[in-house]
Amino acid sequence: MWNLIKPQPRTLRLWQLGLLVALIAFWYAMTKPGLLPNFMFENDRQAAFFFGEPLQVAQRIWVWFVTDADIYQHLGVTLTETVLAFAIGALGGLGGGLWLALSPMASAILEPYIKAMNSMPRIILAPIFAVWFGLGIASKVALGVTLVFFIVFFNVYQGVKEVSPVILANARMLGASQKQLLRHVYLPSATSWVFSSLHTSVGLAFVGAVVGEYLGSSQGVGYLILQAEGSFDINTVMAGIVVLTLFALALDAAVGRIEKRLMKWQPRSGETEKL
Repeated sequence: MWNLIKPQPRTLRLWQLGLLVALIAFWYAMTKPGLLPNFMFENDRQAAFFFGEPLQVAQRIWVWFVTDADIYQHLGVTLTETVLAFAIGALGGLGGGLWLALSPMASAILEPYIKAMNSMPRIILAPIFAVWFGLGIASKVALGVTLVFFIVFFNVYQGVKEVSPVILANARMLGASQKQLLRHVYLPSATSWVFSSLHTSVGLAFVGAVVGEYLGSSQGVGYLILQAEGSFDINTVMAGIVVLTLFALALDAAVGRIEKRLMKWQPRSGETEKL
């Protein structure tokens, strides 16, 4: 039988923090010679070579942000690329999804082309964008937009399509115009789908920026990781991954706050269970 008991809000953060501490402790023990029996590698130092050491990773992050303070320019470039790709892709997906969901003729004509573009492995577009837009920010933003757009587009399209016909019929009987239907029926119906896609798109926006920096750039966190990989500096690679992950979580938290403000009308899961 499934355990349906949920942790209390006060203890939830403690459980999450405890799990993080346990994972870091296991990482430390796995890469520290002599602490754990190692069955995967010939000697204890190989684990540290492949996975890095948490203390070295933390030291690398400290040097980046405090001692040398030389990561801010690179981080600013990557975050600019990510935010632009996220914003443009999300707005484009929202507009495109609404348009095609409310335009059956256009949807029927463009459907095979949209499916073809979505099925394309869009990472292979990175070299083409580098040729079209150069090695600056524009090519990274373009790649990120292609990753974000389709996630938002299909969620908005599906959300609008799943509006209850009964609600639409009642609104039309009350004399609602097309604009009023869009504002009071279609958009509220698609809002939960939109924010679900936005949470997924945050990571994809970072992927677009970092992959673009991999293929051609002289700045950015992806560029720092690429340079570290070239010298087999796994600790710097892991430090770059940690930094990108933390900022991706921060951007996702910002999206979550906006979601809470715009979705006040929707009852929370706990309130639904009480009803």
